[in-house]
Amino acid sequence: MKLTKYTHSCVRLQKDGRVLALDPGNLSETAEALAGAEAALITHEHADHIDVEAVVGALRTTAEFAVFAPAGVADQLRTEAPEAVARINAVEPGSTLEVAGFAVRSFGGQHALIHPQIPVVANIGYLIDDNVYHPGDSFIIPDGISVKTLLVPLHAPWSKSAEVLDFVIGVRAPRAFQIHDGLLNDNGLKIVEGHVKRIGAKYGTEYVHVRPGESVEV
Repeated sequence: MKLTKYTHSCVRLQKDGRVLALDPGNLSETAEALAGAEAALITHEHADHIDVEAVVGALRTTAEFAVFAPAGVADQLRTEAPEAVARINAVEPGSTLEVAGFAVRSFGGQHALIHPQIPVVANIGYLIDDNVYHPGDSFIIPDGISVKTLLVPLHAPWSKSAEVLDFVIGVRAPRAFQIHDGLLNDNGLKIVEGHVKRIGAKYGTEYVHVRPGESVEV
């Protein structure tokens, strides 16, 4: 399976000629990520994880394109693109799905707390082919499953470095790549990634930085 990293939290997976996009948000190269995709998985409603205009455009112009998302996001998309209702799917935690030829499991259910005065929204983490885990905006660890490839949210208004490191230690995936790095400058990125690489290695996780637009085999 080929994984292509885009700016911030968007990734694209390709296998056997089929394409699945995850979190095509407004900080990412959304059009490129969605080009040729059969489906998109959305973790939650925040704009940096779903560019609604771009996703609705894909639903309207590509007859086979489908979206899988938490119920609130699915409801919004059904309102925006009523002609595509049959291809807009609400996902609950603990589900097992077949999406664009990929086996998908869902975890979590809640976005990490930003502040008590900021409402918490639904968030779904996705494990694809028992391999790649995209947690969205959460540090939920899949229960009873060994993750092979972890996508690590490096920096966010809802996290601190200690939580990022504990997440990497808890999952203990053999390899890890960064997501949710769009708010870091080069200096901040270097500091956070240094911690993740050094401490992750103690627990068997090899952390590698992937540039936007770069692809790796997983």
